[in-house]
Amino acid sequence: MPLFDAYLMVDWSAAAEPKTGKDSIWFALAERTGAGLRLDRPENPSTRACALGGLEKLLDDLLKQERRVLAGFDFPFGYPAGTAEALGLEGEPWRAMWMLLEEEIEDDSKNRNNRFEVANRLNRRLGRKGGPFWGVTGRQGHSHLHSHGPKKSCYAYNHGFAERRLVEDRYVRKAQPVWKLAYRGAVGSQTLIGLPILRKLRGRFGDCCRVWPFETGLKKLAGENLPAILLAEIYPSLVEPRSMRRDVKDSQQVQAMALYLARLDCRGELAAVFEAPPDLKGAERRRVKREEGWILGVTTRNGRPDPIDIDGARLRHG
Repeated sequence: MPLFDAYLMVDWSAAAEPKTGKDSIWFALAERTGAGLRLDRPENPSTRACALGGLEKLLDDLLKQERRVLAGFDFPFGYPAGTAEALGLEGEPWRAMWMLLEEEIEDDSKNRNNRFEVANRLNRRLGRKGGPFWGVTGRQGHSHLHSHGPKKSCYAYNHGFAERRLVEDRYVRKAQPVWKLAYRGAVGSQTLIGLPILRKLRGRFGDCCRVWPFETGLKKLAGENLPAILLAEIYPSLVEPRSMRRDVKDSQQVQAMALYLARLDCRGELAAVFEAPPDLKGAERRRVKREEGWILGVTTRNGRPDPIDIDGARLRHG
């Protein structure tokens, strides 16, 4: 029996002004119905405030229908091990980082935000001038946050922090480091801006919402102990969309990821995707579960699945 009824995939953005189209927020929903899988038309809200409102309403509606939801977001849920301790945070490292960022990040209804100022302050607290956070757009002046240029990793310098989490270092080398805040492929800004959103969603839905793998463990999931909403980190580039339409790539990717996970679930294969890879042992498992997090679907080194045809899915109009 499938674990979930709906699969909501979100491509986040750290844009500093309202934006749609390329490099903006996209989310897509696939649902299991009596007639098979249904793929809703993707949403493309222009601001994070609109996106949060839309996601809350969508999840509310699904809960009222007693639908169980897997919600994936395309940015890291945690930082390399040791970050929270170096910042002097107490409690579970992942939870402490989420709380810190919710307190520090300012993000208004027009997408204006202070992510670079926050990164600069965190670097200062970590005692590192110019890292581990790096990359700045525009001409902002920050004494502890340097540009280093689009092709230069801050790890040409010695900051004492791992550049990548375990999942990226071992399994997804093409993924960008969470410290990189600007330039092509950067995901660090989305993380700074996105984790407070996840904390708001987690708080909004309370005990019926949980975060994988921090609150569930790295194990095969079973229906009887699943929450109504499960938040998980995704990496959309793991799945290749196939479409004849000239849609924005981000739009195609969230649709393909929603269909991919839904089809795995229909075949009874999704539960195992939440397990840790067999070579992840002891201290590494604790490191992932307490602080770094993991990318859903990264359990082997066998490459990407077959391309996902998104044109063939049933679309709901309106």
